[in-house]
Amino acid sequence: MEVDSESHEYPKRLPQKKYFRQRAHSNPTADHIMDYPVNPDLMDWKSLFPAFDCDKQQVQFLDIGCGYGGLLVTLSTMFPESLILGIEIRVKVSDYVINRISALRENHPHQYQNIACIRTNAMKYLPNYFHKGQLQKMFFLYPDPHFKRSKHKWRIINTTLLAEYAYILAELGLVYTVTDVKDLHEWMVKHFTEHPMFTRVSDEENTLDPVVKVMTDCSEEGKKVTRNQGDKFVAVFRRIKDPYET
Repeated sequence: MEVDSESHEYPKRLPQKKYFRQRAHSNPTADHIMDYPVNPDLMDWKSLFPAFDCDKQQVQFLDIGCGYGGLLVTLSTMFPESLILGIEIRVKVSDYVINRISALRENHPHQYQNIACIRTNAMKYLPNYFHKGQLQKMFFLYPDPHFKRSKHKWRIINTTLLAEYAYILAELGLVYTVTDVKDLHEWMVKHFTEHPMFTRVSDEENTLDPVVKVMTDCSEEGKKVTRNQGDKFVAVFRRIKDPYET
């Protein structure tokens, strides 16, 4: 291991995933014990992004079900001036991401200050964290497909939740989805295209979006699909302008 030439200290080791493994499936309707703000104004963002003035700058990118944080780390250097938050419901996995970011910040001063992770339930508490029209980008990378029909209500994309996503997304904000499960891809496309506040982005436009180019492979799940030579189904949706506001 190399020694930092300036501090003469060994760099902080990144956490090892083998100590943070947890089953992939989690019941989002269960009564998980977790803290959350009563409203967005009471959220302590400064503790997550100490290098930024959080009174003037808000989180703009949100990765729901961020897994082990691959997308967060990738986007951090692509958009160094944007605050990017990952949400993960699994305790050990969120702990891993928090430790990973801490180590990256320590080993790379002035970098990775714009990413953070919290453990919370996106199906229940998003309006507690974000104001109306706050977010510019939302990500759903390889979400749990919940294959059994009886568990489709657990899918992170459904009609009720799309109304919340539309609420916290800015006009013309984007939602990025990718999965290796064709049935889930078709489910997500159907729900987004049928919702009055979203329209699908064309494949031609997606080819020009640098985010689309990196998001399919930057996560652990994406790399696993690549190793197994699996299919990847991508769809991006735009939040339309509010038809009821002038």
